[in-house]
Amino acid sequence: MITRFIIHNIWLLDLLFVLVVPAILILCGYLVYRHKSRTSKRTSHLVPRTSKFLIILGLLLSAIYVYGRFVGTRQLEVQRVELSFADLPEAFDGYRLVQVSDLHVGSLPDGVLHSVVDSINAQKPGLILFTGDLINSRSDELKPYISELKRLKAADAVVSVVGNHDYGFYETEDVKEAYMDEGRVVNMQQDDLKWRVLLNEHRWLYAPDSSRIAIAGMEDDGQPPFSDEHGNLGMTLRGIRRSDFVIMLEHNPDSWRRKILRHCHAQLTLSGHTHGGQLSLFGLSPAALRFHCYNGLYTIADRHLYVSKGVGGAIPFRLGAKPEIVVITLKKKEPSHYVAIPSQRKMNQTKQPKQ
Repeated sequence: MITRFIIHNIWLLDLLFVLVVPAILILCGYLVYRHKSRTSKRTSHLVPRTSKFLIILGLLLSAIYVYGRFVGTRQLEVQRVELSFADLPEAFDGYRLVQVSDLHVGSLPDGVLHSVVDSINAQKPGLILFTGDLINSRSDELKPYISELKRLKAADAVVSVVGNHDYGFYETEDVKEAYMDEGRVVNMQQDDLKWRVLLNEHRWLYAPDSSRIAIAGMEDDGQPPFSDEHGNLGMTLRGIRRSDFVIMLEHNPDSWRRKILRHCHAQLTLSGHTHGGQLSLFGLSPAALRFHCYNGLYTIADRHLYVSKGVGGAIPFRLGAKPEIVVITLKKKEPSHYVAIPSQRKMNQTKQPKQ
């Protein structure tokens, strides 16, 4: 597949956009100028302009690519969002969680993951919620980063879901081998990192007064083969009552409008996947051509979706769509004098079967 080829040959993109394409444009500009004498008098005054335009375009394209590839990928932002809910249990008023998404560790520039972990830990979150795409295509990409990811600290837990790149379909067309590789990614998260990986299931987060919120995680619910075959909303929410407060983790934001809003009451959904298009100029992003919700906060009838731009990408490039972590503070709409102590909350310890 083309995607697999690009993932394993990023250096070809570097060669193409830093040297080949700019060189072609500069050469064209030079040739246009050299053949000025062959043009008619009516158009000869346009030749220098055209020549300059092509040369400048070639140099500009190279500069933009170099900046996005080697500078933009390191400009980590910390987004802060405060969300209020009428049905949030009072014990969770002021509770802080951090969303991180789309690490794509196989192509993450050196040193970036260390900065990400430091930034997350500095927030002192109750929960760290990872919304998918830990790797690019192979489970062995994760092994060199285990020790760094082990440094993540949350008062209650680190919880994750899988994204489309975590399944292995970008590495092999053999369905059995793809699922086996996904199992290896899940097992490394659970066994080595001690993360809670949610595969169409949920866990309860309890406060000292026994009030609770559900942290639900649905498998990737995007385009085939990641739609009906993986994401199962009914299984994810089985046992949850209408009166319960639910935070839904779902990698693909398309699922929010297509399935989550229509068939459940989850008050807050966290997604990634889009990377904010990785390119945004004057507020315009190519992601807007593909996704209805692709960056930031969306609200319909007091129900919220936050789509993170994530940290990395299979193609490491960022221009105007800076990598980010998202700090979300939950607030109760009614006044509350309860002071939450996140470290006293405990998530149930039900173990999940390995794949």
